[in-house]
Amino acid sequence: LTSPEVAELLGRSGRVVIPFGSVEQHGPHLPCGTDTMAADLVAAELAEILDAIVVPAGPYGVTPIHSGHPGTISLRRDVFESYPTNLCAEMVAMGARTFIFVNWHEGNIASLDSVATDLQAEDDVLVITAHACYTAQRIYAPAGGELTHGGGIETLAVLAHDPELAQVERAGKPTRPEGAEELDAMRRSHEIYGYITDVTEITDDGWYGNPAWADEERAAEFAKTVADEIAGTVESILKMRRGRS
Repeated sequence: LTSPEVAELLGRSGRVVIPFGSVEQHGPHLPCGTDTMAADLVAAELAEILDAIVVPAGPYGVTPIHSGHPGTISLRRDVFESYPTNLCAEMVAMGARTFIFVNWHEGNIASLDSVATDLQAEDDVLVITAHACYTAQRIYAPAGGELTHGGGIETLAVLAHDPELAQVERAGKPTRPEGAEELDAMRRSHEIYGYITDVTEITDDGWYGNPAWADEERAAEFAKTVADEIAGTVESILKMRRGRS
């Protein structure tokens, strides 16, 4: 977009979509930027639907449980949080009034919650966070899709981005330590949960799932399918909070 186009779009809708992912190992078959690819795809589609501008926050996220594994680059929380904080401040000065965070990495959740809370307290803006990975899980679970690390749904996102980057034939069969499924479910609980310090606590190979579940037909509709679902909820929130959007 040119500068006048940015001004025109912000003047029309005041909406900004910011994607968040991570750079971390995804086994021998998916690229380290898988989460960022997924977030970028969904964010682009969502911006089209909502008449918003996409402002990239960069590829990196908070992913300490993958630190030490080749290809992983994890940011400290304070560093990561400075990106959306500064981006949004700049966009507010240009006329932005509504921010939609599109996140595909669980390690970013606490930071994005903190940033959203602070932004709404300090500026007259509305922040909506969409954890697109969970939306995808809800959509594809009935068909056998699972939100694992390097499994079917994430392979679907990579196929949608660039089929040549999804090297499913290299995947093999991952193994998991005893109790891994229970520990994995617990860490995703919203009630009582513990924290893991390394991904090998839930998988011996750094990834798990069934990448072979993904296919090109689903991949072709992946971004639009997830974005459409998110857009419906976002529009509902905007209607309820019309005075601030």
